[in-house]
Parts: sequence; structure tokens; C-alpha cells
Amino acid sequence: MDGGILEPSLYCIKALAILDNDGNRLMAKYYDETFPTAKEQKVFEKNLFNKTHRANAEIIMFEGLTCVYKSNVDLFFYVIGSTQENELILASVLNALYDAVSQILRKNVEKRALLENLDAVFLAVDEICDGGIVLEADSTAIVHKVAIRNDDIPLGEQTVAQVFQSAKEQLKWSLLK
Repeated sequence: MDGGILEPSLYCIKALAILDNDGNRLMAKYYDETFPTAKEQKVFEKNLFNKTHRANAEIIMFEGLTCVYKSNVDLFFYVIGSTQENELILASVLNALYDAVSQILRKNVEKRALLENLDAVFLAVDEICDGGIVLEADSTAIVHKVAIRNDDIPLGEQTVAQVFQSAKEQLKWSLLK
């Protein structure tokens, strides 16, 4: 390091996490070896939650990391980066995560709904960030990529209109062959 200037890097996210209102992990993804074991990760998450759950801020420097966070009802969303990371990039990722989860849960952002749709939330996290590199920060694009197709929904859970649309599509393709 010459004069405190670091080389630019695409690896700007160290972790994404969603905790409940007791500080327990609902979803977390770590992208480097800052906390190599699950035990160290949980201790960090518990300490981070204890430091932020009563605070009214949106950003904190904690244990040598920059953490941006947002809470809603009984969920806490965290994006963690290095101390040199641009807070605006971290905040952009946090907003993309929160807005994508909000759209997936149909504006019902709470623990029960998140647990029922955890598969889609994990897909959204994978669309947002891969290996610490931000891939997408537009929540609408993320939700479109994650969207479950009607074909994947069991027949008993589809509406009558969806069943007719699916049957019409199958008939059209069978006639075109």
C-alpha cells in the first residue's frame, strides 16, 4: 500500500445476511475467509445484531468492516464490506436485496413469509452477488430472473385461468409440431 491507495477490485461484498428480531440467522452468505467457520459467523452476526437492533442509523463500522443495514417488522437485512468499500455501493446492494425480497414476498416482509419463500430469496441473493462481485442492483430485474414459472406450480395451487392458459399453450405447441 503506497500512500493508502488500494487497487480497485470488483470483490466488494464480504457478506449478505438476513436475521430475525432475536439476532438468529435466517439467511447468510459469506464471500471471503474473514469468518471461516460457521461458529465465527454466528458470533459475528449476534454481535452485529446486538450493536444495531436498537440503533436508528443505516451504517456502522464494526469489527473492521463497513456494515449497512435496514430493518422491517421482525427482519434485519445486512450487507457487509471492507472498511475501504464505498458505502453507496453497499447501500445500493442493500436496497436491491430489500426491494427484491419485498417483491418476492408481495410486500409482506416478515419472518414467516420469508421462511415460506426462502428458496426464491436464496435465488435472489445469488442474482445480486456472486463470489463478492455485485452482478445486479435492479430489484425488478432480479425478481424477473427469480420468478417461478406457472409450469412449476402444482396443479392444485394454480387458478382456473392459469390452468386454461397452460392447456392452451400445450395444445398450441402440439398442433405446431
